[in-house]
Amino acid sequence: MTRISRILSGTATLLLAATLPLTALAAPKVGEPAPAFSVADTAGTTHSLDDFAGQTVILEWTNHECPFVVKHYGSDNMQTLQRRYTEAGAVWLTVISSAPGKQGHVSAEDADRLTRERQAAPSAVLLDESGDMGRAYDARTTPHMYVIDGEGILRYMGGIDSNPSADPADIPDATPYLAHAASAVLDGEDVSRAVTRPYGCTIKY
Repeated sequence: MTRISRILSGTATLLLAATLPLTALAAPKVGEPAPAFSVADTAGTTHSLDDFAGQTVILEWTNHECPFVVKHYGSDNMQTLQRRYTEAGAVWLTVISSAPGKQGHVSAEDADRLTRERQAAPSAVLLDESGDMGRAYDARTTPHMYVIDGEGILRYMGGIDSNPSADPADIPDATPYLAHAASAVLDGEDVSRAVTRPYGCTIKY
């Protein structure tokens, strides 16, 4: 390769990097510190990852209009997981990253209404209207699940389970990836499948 070719190649690489989204350059990695965040919930209280030092944190990206989310809430599967793990001492943060004017975006009042109507049991619902938190975690679908241990280390990211359908009848036969990961982290054990493929609707940033 000539000197000019090397310069052109390096310039092309820099231009490509400049056009890639930030998450493509710095996607979160299991086994490394989870991305920091500071996002207000429906009551206006700001939550940061540092607030939960020493606790297991479960992140759930959601969009109430997504049929894959409806699958897990309509069957009470998501609520059951929320209750199980918050009662075990975990913090469960439901995150809405839909931008204003896009599918899934809700006001704080509507988010609280949905929580009541579905009898959901998260620790808090975070309103990530800017999408900064979602992009930091490279969250792509609803649902998209993450588990962070008490040291702030990302221990799991991926799907809620192994069956990428919108049919609630498929839940009992699926491998419950999120449940296995959350239980392992709470028990101080290694997560056997730390990265899985998420499925659902694309997040409407």
